[in-house]
Amino acid sequence: MAVKTYNKTNFHKYTFCIFQEVASMAIADLQLHYKSKSGSSYYFTNDGVYRMSNHWGRAANCKWRLTPISGSSQRIKVGYARWSDFYPDNDFEKLYCIEVDYATATVHFNHKQSTTVTSDTVLRTAPETTKLIKQIRSLLEETAWAKHLKEDNIDLLRKTIIDELVSTNKSFMEIRKGFI
Repeated sequence: MAVKTYNKTNFHKYTFCIFQEVASMAIADLQLHYKSKSGSSYYFTNDGVYRMSNHWGRAANCKWRLTPISGSSQRIKVGYARWSDFYPDNDFEKLYCIEVDYATATVHFNHKQSTTVTSDTVLRTAPETTKLIKQIRSLLEETAWAKHLKEDNIDLLRKTIIDELVSTNKSFMEIRKGFI
């Protein structure tokens, strides 16, 4: 299957991308090419696109995440992505894997073409990924789910269950049964 090439005419149609936050001065000398109905501004270059916006994540029919500059607190952020950083998105192919950072108690999804995928990586559709991420966030933030389970160390239990959720197709209830 041929890899789709993205550019200023098609990058906004059902794509996944991780933009890197840049200083707002990066667009100071660039010409504004497009302003969306939601207020996002786009600046095109031969190599990629700058997007200035106050919202990231779901953008129309796309999934665009921003990797922020450490310590950045601005509400409106400028992100840059190369055309090669865009990947196709849909709801029916298994395109996404889930990654958990226990140190920051965060969970993200990545496109199979944007990260290292091994034979052990479990890929899911976008709806499956969304559902599982919500469940993992709940496990990371709450403790009520651990009531009545045979494990005193909730952090170890949390990590064990989440790791199994991410690396298998087992449901939370199936995994939980092993700890009752």
